[in-house]
Amino acid sequence: MRTDLRRSAGIGLRQPHYPAFADAPPPRIGFVEVHSENFFNPHDAASLVLQHVRRDMPVSLHGVGLSLGSAEGLDPWHLQRLAELVARVEPVRVSDHASFARGRLGGAHAVHANDLLPLAFTHAQLDILCSNVQQAQDHLRRPILVENISSYVGWDDADYAEPEFFAELGRRTGCGLLLDVNNLMVNAKNARAVDPLRMVCDWIDDLARAAPAGSVGEMHLAGHSEQPDLVVDDHASAVSLQVWMAYAHALRVLGPVPTLIEWDTDLPDLEVLLGEAAQAQVLLDGLDIRARVAASPAVGTSEFDCLA
Repeated sequence: MRTDLRRSAGIGLRQPHYPAFADAPPPRIGFVEVHSENFFNPHDAASLVLQHVRRDMPVSLHGVGLSLGSAEGLDPWHLQRLAELVARVEPVRVSDHASFARGRLGGAHAVHANDLLPLAFTHAQLDILCSNVQQAQDHLRRPILVENISSYVGWDDADYAEPEFFAELGRRTGCGLLLDVNNLMVNAKNARAVDPLRMVCDWIDDLARAAPAGSVGEMHLAGHSEQPDLVVDDHASAVSLQVWMAYAHALRVLGPVPTLIEWDTDLPDLEVLLGEAAQAQVLLDGLDIRARVAASPAVGTSEFDCLA
């Protein structure tokens, strides 16, 4: 287990791999991350496994249900269950998404869409997000990280470019950013960018210029699938070469940041996940990705320019 948490690579802890953590955690990872909502019940088997794992290594809590961008505000029940989980686990990080899921459909009570719906990057939406993030941080008594999402629809009106939106969120609330590099790549490809890697690297550069130093508290890497008309952020495969290259650029611009391999569907053997985490660790330790991919036919001149 890595003692330098800024230079640590981790994996998502999923049920099929629980037995591998029964005696001691695998030695090649620095932390594990779990979806917060799966552990709200302190008495079920999953929570007992998590408490066992937490004795041996750091745990990061990553939520999908706070709905930080909702104009309806936060669900008090959800926020309280999360606070209780944080108190039990004492995680190294707590995160959720810059998205909304709660709203009203003509009724008296808010309903939950069970999805990560995209935000408009406007002054009004930023005010809502800041208010909800601040409420969550006050209740949890700690800063949280807010993740950029992959989105398949957008809004016509915008007062901010996305990196500037997140930079202003950090300045106003003191929260950090969970930078999902795969989400950036999915969005660039769905935007039909001529050079998706360059678009992602430019996004990262814009964030580095706009945001306070040290704002990025964690990065996510994952696989995506390329369908005929859509690129889907499915977390069902190995990290792509382009995402690895964008990640290397992010490390060079932002410095070492704890990094998670996300793999949620079509889960492979644990050794595959550990191999992906080991590749992230190579880059966190400062080895040059150019030497590792120079012979790949998938890498073009413009892609190397991004790493220049």
